[in-house]
Amino acid sequence: MNSIGQTIKTCREMLHMTQEELAQKVRVGTHTIEKYESGEQIPSTQTILKLSTVLDIPASELLKHHIHTNSSTNP
Repeated sequence: MNSIGQTIKTCREMLHMTQEELAQKVRVGTHTIEKYESGEQIPSTQTILKLSTVLDIPASELLKHHIHTNSSTNP
């Protein structure tokens, strides 16, 4: 199963963007992007919207992973 972090990383790499560049565009720290991509932290809904704009993918692509992950941990 694809996680939100994997989707962020894949899209970022497809755009030939570093974690630092993505962090600057989304206005978060580089360490935060690392945590998102590793699955240690889930971005807020507002950050998901920023990520979708910067990565040029629908927010629903990121949100469906977020919602699916939350529903599977809360039966």
